This record gives sequence, C-alpha cells and structure tokens, in this order.
Amino acid sequence: MRIGLLTEGGYPYVSGDAKLWCDRLVHGLAQHEFDVYALSRSEHQEDEGWIPLPPNVRRVRTAPLWMAEDDEVVLGRRARRRFTEHFGELAAVLCGVPEGASGAAGNVPEGATGSVSGGAAGSDSEGARTAEADRFANALYGLAELARDEGGLAGALRSEAAVRTLERACRAPGAHHAARGARVPDLLAVAGHVERALRPLSLDWYEDDGLGAVDLCHAASGGTAVLPGLLARHFTGVPLMVTEYGVRLRTHYLTTPDAPPAVRSLLAAFQGRLAAEAYGRAEVVTAGNTHTRRWQERCGAGRDKLRTVHPGMDAGPFAEIGESPDRADPDTLVWVGRVEPAKDLVSLLHAFAEVRKQQPRARLRIVGAPTGPEGAAYLGHCRSLAAQLFPDEAAGPHASGDNPVSFEETGGPDLPAAADAYASGAVTVLSSVVEGFPVGLAEAMLCGRATVSTDVGVVVEVIGGTGLVVPPRNPRALAEACVALLRDPERRARLGAAARARALELFTVEQNIEAFHSIYLEIVSRAPVRRVALDGAGEPLPFAVPAEAHVPVRWTAASPRLTTRGGPGWASGRPVRATTPAPAPEAAR
Repeated sequence: MRIGLLTEGGYPYVSGDAKLWCDRLVHGLAQHEFDVYALSRSEHQEDEGWIPLPPNVRRVRTAPLWMAEDDEVVLGRRARRRFTEHFGELAAVLCGVPEGASGAAGNVPEGATGSVSGGAAGSDSEGARTAEADRFANALYGLAELARDEGGLAGALRSEAAVRTLERACRAPGAHHAARGARVPDLLAVAGHVERALRPLSLDWYEDDGLGAVDLCHAASGGTAVLPGLLARHFTGVPLMVTEYGVRLRTHYLTTPDAPPAVRSLLAAFQGRLAAEAYGRAEVVTAGNTHTRRWQERCGAGRDKLRTVHPGMDAGPFAEIGESPDRADPDTLVWVGRVEPAKDLVSLLHAFAEVRKQQPRARLRIVGAPTGPEGAAYLGHCRSLAAQLFPDEAAGPHASGDNPVSFEETGGPDLPAAADAYASGAVTVLSSVVEGFPVGLAEAMLCGRATVSTDVGVVVEVIGGTGLVVPPRNPRALAEACVALLRDPERRARLGAAARARALELFTVEQNIEAFHSIYLEIVSRAPVRRVALDGAGEPLPFAVPAEAHVPVRWTAASPRLTTRGGPGWASGRPVRATTPAPAPEAAR
C-alpha cells in the first residue's frame, strides 16, 4: 500500500521530533511505499538536512511553518466576502459566541454562514457540543475550499481584516470573559498563531497526484500536522489515522503559563477544536500510553476509535546486560537521563543521604548530560550539594578520600554506552517530578534491573508492578524503597526478570511496527473503494469491482476496466471503456 506520512517539525529532518520512531516504522515496513509530507519549524532545521531515507520513501514534499511565503493572491470582492464569513465563524467559535449573535461574523448577512444550528459554546449538552464542532468544521473547510479556488490564503490570513474580524468576535455578545478582555497585542498574537497553524490550507498537496493518490494518511502528531490529512480526506476521501505520544492541548497548557488570559483561552480553544475535528474524522486514533489516551477522550475521541501503541525501543544493545544480571555491583544505585530541574536530582541526593545511614557501602552514579544553560546550572548546583552532603571519605589516614556520589556521562572508557551504565548498578532510580514516557526506565527494564520510581506521568503504566513506586518530592520514601531492594538480592532478581519480560513484550520496535501495520491493514480493508468501472455508455458498471479488491496488496497487472479517482497508486490508470461484448451465438436451426 501507499502511505502518506504527515509530520510537523519531525521526520525526515535530522533534528526532528518523532524522528526515531518514524524512521523505524518506514524501515520496518519496507514492503510498502511512503510519501512524506513534512512541515518544518525553523530555518536551522531545514539547513541541517534530512536523515538517510530508505528506498521505499518514494516522495518527500516539504513546506515551512517558520516563514510566511507570499502567494501573491489578491482576493476579489466575492472572495473577500467568503473569507470574512468563514474566518468570522471560526473566530466566533473560538470566542464562544452563540450562533447568530450580532457581529460574530463581520458584515455578513444573517444566515450567510450556512453552519449547523446549536447551543452556545460551553454548554454541557451533547447537542451543543456537536453544533459547535460542526460550526468549526464548516468554517475550516470553507476556508480550505476558498484557498483551493483562489490559489492560497496566506495574504488574507495575515491581513488587517483578519485581525479586525477576530476583534469583532471577541467583542460580540455572548463571548466568554477571557475573549472580551483581549487587547490589541493579544489579538495580534492569536491571529499570528492561527495564521501559522492554517498555512497548510494554501498548499497544493491535495490533488489526485498528491495526497489524493495515497491509500492512507498517517499524521505522526496532533496539531498542524493533522490538517493536511483532514484536507486530503475532505477533498479526495483518503482515510486518516492520527498518532500522538503527547496531546497538543496539554502541551499548550504546560508551555504557556505566563501568557495573557485571552491568548491562553483562545489558543486553547483552537487546539481543542482542531483536535476534536481530527479525532472525529480519523478512522483510528492511537496513543502512546493511557495518560495520552485519557486526554484524547477528554478532547472528543471516541473509545471505539482509540488504540494504544506503546513506543518501540531497540532491545539489541541491552540484550547482553539483560541476560547477565550478575554483572551489577550489589551496593550501587544508578540514575540515567538528561540533567534538568524536572528530574529532581536534589531529592535524589537527599534520599541517598538517608540510604547511606543504613547502607554505608552504598554508592550513587548519576549518568547524564545537562540540557542547555538551565541544565548546566542545575548540574553545578547538584555537584555542590553532593559535596556538602558527602564530604570525601577515606578508608584510612594514608588513603585519599572518595565521594560516594559520581557525576558521569556516557561515551567515555568507563561507560561507553547507556547499557553499561545500567549494568553497573543493582537498582535503577527515577526521581522525576514531571515525566513523559520514561525512556530510561524502559531501558533499565530491558536490562533486567529492579527499579525505584516516582509516581509521575505514565511510570506506573510502564512498570506494571515490576518495580517500586513512591510519591514525588519525598526523599524519605525514595530512600526506604532503595534500601529495601539493596538489602534483598532475591527480590531484586525477581523484579528485574519480570521487568525485562514486560519490556520485551510491550516496548520493542518489533511490536510497535506490527501494531501499526495491523492498523494500516484494518483501515485500508474497510476504506471505501475509490475506483470506478465504466460500461460501454460511460456509466458506472455495477458489481464490476470484486470483493477481493479491498485486499491491500500490489497486483501484478491492473484491470483495464478500472479507473482511479484519487485511489491507491497501484490502481492508477487512464479511464477506458468496457470492451465490446461478444455477439450472442446464433440460435440452433
């Protein structure tokens, strides 16, 4: 089959997000073709180039999100009216303006919006939520059709008219409190973000020779990356699949705590409406963990569409360590990860001070590099704290002192790789206060190591009872759990073996690729056939497409009677008439 892989700031760029799992997916499904449609986030990212691509990547098309390309499109009077209508309706939905409220859609006459009637935004009724979703969808696809007709909307979305339309929606009766408080800088910030998010509307990716030629669109993240898939589905009927390892709305809340209330509210409304539209139109929505899945449900994803596909990790580098559990130092604790405040190494150091009181021979190895200036400053603070908590100790009057806490990085002679770090300790510790998918924890599990972790993010889901879990920011509880495992080698061995078995079952590259492949086959097998057979008069020929036409394989030869209208690449061909039927045999004389 032919898959359109949609990314934003990710694959195939060297510094892209989700680069690793997308690359493994494309390599793992070498029997299928991939067309990559990538949105870049910065000039630096484009300058760094792409990672090497396998032969089954047949096409790569890119577009920048970091700059606005001038499409030189000048809208006429009627087109400007359509733009004001649809953009005004979209802004009204974001501001919570009830349908039909005065001034919500600019100077458009009443009834011109053509949207579905419903209750005001914020209502708890199912009908009201459905109506608001329909209004957002009508406005979004109305803008998409206008962009297709006019050749782009880049100039219109950046125009003063767009800002004024947004301002009218914020001042309209019924707008929620945060929107009514929007000032000019807030309006400019929101308009700029919406313009950036809607840039895919002006791309020429949605014709039959573009995304219309693929069998399936797979968005590798939420947000702007799903928009090309929604438009391909709208214009050509290509089925859509969405994968998220983190929900964009949650990211918005976490990364904009200091933004003005109007900006936070309006952009959260946009992200939420776009996510709900993507979940509603997608055939399948996959989450990397239960935490993400709960957020997807809150944003409108139906449970019948949701699948959990855990991240896949290469188990090969950890196989030797996992099969040789006796290599560990029984008195050593190991922490592996990026050094940054969210990892809460300060609590870990205080917990280790308690451990040393009960286990004087215990040692702690902190393995990782700082991330950016903030991480470097945090590492310096942790080094100073370790020196205060653990003055250098010496075995005798003629021996040099030694600190029981070491700060190291992988790549040196002592620790060539991460697997060697895990191998050096009997217990792996995670002390984070904020955590997404705990990669270090999964790697430790592949190495067969017992773990002590804080209950944050999806830690409990990952370990599944194969390690000890304590509350975050609780050094005493962390110390007690570490001491319990250091004193009980048999328990460590049991937990480590169970952890390795769980990781090999759930978190390998092979299971990840197989899960996505099965979902691809499921979607394509039930997708509507977009091939049309014609009879001699040029009319559709009933029952001309056999049932096995749904089977997702590449036939050696296509039927001459079939023509593709936005169908799969292997079924393409020119429309032809059915062959002239053979004359009936003459009646017996």
